[in-house]
Amino acid sequence: MKRMIAEFEKQSFTQVLFPHVKTDWAEYLQEAEATFVQIIQAIQTYQKCFVICADITYVKSKFQDHTNLYFADYETDDTWARDISCLSVEDDAEVKLLDFTFNAWGNKFEWGKDNAMSVAMQNIYLSDIETIPFVLEGGAVESNGSGILLTTSTCMLNKNRNPQLTSIEITKKLNETLGCTTVLYLEHGYLAGDDTDAHIDTLARFIDAKTIMYVACENEEDEHYKELLAMKKELQTMAKEHDLNLIPLPFPHAIYENKERLPATYANFLFVNGAVLVPTYNVPEDKLAIDIFINTFTSLDILPINCTTLIKQHGSLHCVTMNFASGVTLLI
Repeated sequence: MKRMIAEFEKQSFTQVLFPHVKTDWAEYLQEAEATFVQIIQAIQTYQKCFVICADITYVKSKFQDHTNLYFADYETDDTWARDISCLSVEDDAEVKLLDFTFNAWGNKFEWGKDNAMSVAMQNIYLSDIETIPFVLEGGAVESNGSGILLTTSTCMLNKNRNPQLTSIEITKKLNETLGCTTVLYLEHGYLAGDDTDAHIDTLARFIDAKTIMYVACENEEDEHYKELLAMKKELQTMAKEHDLNLIPLPFPHAIYENKERLPATYANFLFVNGAVLVPTYNVPEDKLAIDIFINTFTSLDILPINCTTLIKQHGSLHCVTMNFASGVTLLI
């Protein structure tokens, strides 16, 4: 039996791609580096963190304590680990890694090095890697670990990913490769400034097999209000049909950079063993969001991470990390 392992299950390590001068972070590289260091230090407190970087000596110098830190040399196009890394699946009690095709969210940016990264790392992971000729980003799918996959139609069925396949064929491919029995497509929901065509990890996330956290906009003047209200109603219907629980998260005040609204969202949180890392944005809603996480995850530590720099490049905390399930071992 095959299944996509849920993120809230036990992990082996988290993978991070460190920014470098040839990435889009170059304009404010020191600021970006400081944010990535904070994220990595938070992760290493709880579990191993595998840092892929263009200059190992330089990146290692950023950390006084190397406990739980592992490094490998590879120059990426960018730093969106969630979308270019392997996905962890369990197949007949064995953990396997699936390397899907990455095309930079529909050929929006350069992607050759990013797409080749997992193959370049295959001798470091003590686990089989299967290459899947199907365009899929990790941020596009949410698994409950028990057969349900949550995604958005605007991303998953977008013709800029797998134009040769029909929606039925795409659903079948998800079932076959990820072992899901049910694929739930959200037809509504988006974030202004998002390059991904509405990744699910910016909108709604499984926190256990029966519970979804989702972003809810209460401000009728906000451009997202109607779409997120429609998404809420969709989720309520799904919850009723599949016996799921829903927990709303606040919607952050609008944040702009050069007159462009940035895609801030509390749904882009990160699970590690023993803790949840929560993105914050220096807005009034931060406290309410943190309180919701504290009250929801009573047995886990809650660590706020300032992600105001990350959203300048249209992503956040979950986007720059990838969890690898327990059973995958690093050979370094």
